[in-house]
Amino acid sequence: MIYDASLDALLQKVWDGNRINAAEATRLYALPLEELGALADRRRQIAKASDFNGRGNDIVTYIVDRNVNYTNVCNVYCKFCAFYRTEKDSDSYVISLREMDEKIEETIALGGTQMLMQGGHHPKLSKQWYLDLLSHVKQKYPHFNIHGFSPSEFIHFREVFNEPLEKIIGDFHAAGLGSIPGGGGEILVDRVRQRISPLKAMSNDWLEVMDTAHRLGLYSSATMMFGHVETLADRIEHLERLRTQQDRSLSYGKGHFTAFIAWTFQAEHTRLKAPTVGAHEYLRTQAMARIYLDNFTNVQSSWVTQGLEIGQIGLKFGANDLGSIMIEENVVSQAGTTFRMTVEDMHRLISDLGYEPRQRNNWYQLVESPRAGHST
Repeated sequence: MIYDASLDALLQKVWDGNRINAAEATRLYALPLEELGALADRRRQIAKASDFNGRGNDIVTYIVDRNVNYTNVCNVYCKFCAFYRTEKDSDSYVISLREMDEKIEETIALGGTQMLMQGGHHPKLSKQWYLDLLSHVKQKYPHFNIHGFSPSEFIHFREVFNEPLEKIIGDFHAAGLGSIPGGGGEILVDRVRQRISPLKAMSNDWLEVMDTAHRLGLYSSATMMFGHVETLADRIEHLERLRTQQDRSLSYGKGHFTAFIAWTFQAEHTRLKAPTVGAHEYLRTQAMARIYLDNFTNVQSSWVTQGLEIGQIGLKFGANDLGSIMIEENVVSQAGTTFRMTVEDMHRLISDLGYEPRQRNNWYQLVESPRAGHST
């Protein structure tokens, strides 16, 4: 084997925690999987070294929450989605306040701290409908976080309500919105988005929502849905755009991205027919993302699409969080993937790797876990 000084220098650069560029990321992606995983694990340790009173490398977190889809009516018809319905479909719905209360009370009874609330792009719901929903939840359950409305939904709101993003997000925040999920990120390359969701928000729109929210003091997550029509270069461009936005958001000293979550396209029951990538490529992509996103503290492993065992292995490929037990999930399951997780599963998967399992809230603060007997 011929010694490659430039590769050796790159590996040292990653090990030392320094920023890499797109060309370097492409080179790293071709490494043997176990070697790339070790580098990602090293970057995880660097990112978490000062967390939780210096115990960040001993702890793996999870959250207990519920995915609530307030409507399945949507007019953007994404090719990768099996969840959406039109208003005329017999199984279309809009949630009632009574149904919302029942879901929240069940979540709280199970130790949950928030709901991830998203829905389709309903063409007829008014702004006041959303504000009334937020106000109702916040007044009735003041300590329960509403992690709601993806950037593509806010772009939809801007068009329907004919108001600036800053006013809409500000009004939603005042009514009770606590944080924003990173859904709809898919791949932040317009050529790709035009193929898989041409009626949905484009890349700059998605980033504009996040930038506005962060300036207003809201925190959000960032996502990537890959393994369909995109290339490796597209994935890296997506990561570059997230990293650039995080640099900008951190400069505000207010809100920013709390975590990065990647998952693979699930093809069943969707109109987008692309070969689904496997666990090997999932782990490789997550590891590369941990290395590239040097300004993200948290990376979440996606057991929802990969299954419990690969979700666990992901904790050795850059992830420090197992996400949610997901009391309810409707979108991915409609596409044919129906993995389930309990708090006991979370504790077992985390403990088996030698980490301490701890429940967290949306801001990655530790909370008391009724089943584990921990406290902050």
